[in-house]
Amino acid sequence: MKNIQALYTTKDIRDYMSEVRLLISDAESRLSDDEVLEKIEEYVFSQDKAQSCSYWQNAKMINRLFLSLRKEMDILQPYIEDKSISEIMVNGRKDIFVERKGVLERLPLAFDTTEELEELIRRIASAVHREINELTPIVDARLSDGSRVNAVYKNIALNGPILTIRKFPESIMTMKDLIENETITHEGACFLRDLVASGKNCFICGGTSSGKTTLLNVLAQSIPPHERVVVIEDSAELQINEIENIVRLECRNANVQGKGAVDMAGLVKTSLRMRPDRILVGEVRGKEVLDMVQALIFT
Repeated sequence: MKNIQALYTTKDIRDYMSEVRLLISDAESRLSDDEVLEKIEEYVFSQDKAQSCSYWQNAKMINRLFLSLRKEMDILQPYIEDKSISEIMVNGRKDIFVERKGVLERLPLAFDTTEELEELIRRIASAVHREINELTPIVDARLSDGSRVNAVYKNIALNGPILTIRKFPESIMTMKDLIENETITHEGACFLRDLVASGKNCFICGGTSSGKTTLLNVLAQSIPPHERVVVIEDSAELQINEIENIVRLECRNANVQGKGAVDMAGLVKTSLRMRPDRILVGEVRGKEVLDMVQALIFT
């Protein structure tokens, strides 16, 4: 979606947003999407500017307000809902790309202001009790649908705030799916299943977007259902539904006073006191590797 031109300026959008928020704030939780859209339309067409703008411009303004007020992901919402898209990459407010079926493409839309993009990033972070600002310029988070989010603040990203969203399939893949997709051979699948079922220690290594998380989800399906499993992640994204006795732990960043951080190494250490049969670590990137190796020895 391109910036609204002609009579609708960035200031108009901000002013309209504030007015509409006040208009529906008391009853927003009780209103359906159609009712919210109706109130936005009434407001926009009651303004003098609506008479001077084309139908297309008014429709764009109405849609822009609706997405900002009602949809979790603002102008990115239609692409979050598009099942053919696996990744969304926002490089500053104007440069937005997606990966669709393995092919990168640029989207014909932009955020109206850098502040608008920053506000979206802050909303995503706060939804999982994290924060991003000039003192904490990098955040890993997740959306309500489980999608993985990484964001970088503008003070260290030279072309503006960076937002990267990795979407995951709605249905959990199985080893059968990997075999049918020719991701793995039947012999390889049997070998990996036997390793997991027999309790062997396994490392999954690979490049970005190579399918590490997908493979870990698939291998977890071979864990005997009676075992006690502790899952440790920087940002929760693993989908493990077959295990009844499961503990899920997630890292936490420090607050603005620099307190309250819980890192991967700390979670790995505390997991050893939980009587685990298995410890699944979503991702290791630093000193927690040593703690994980120690955990492998004692479990």
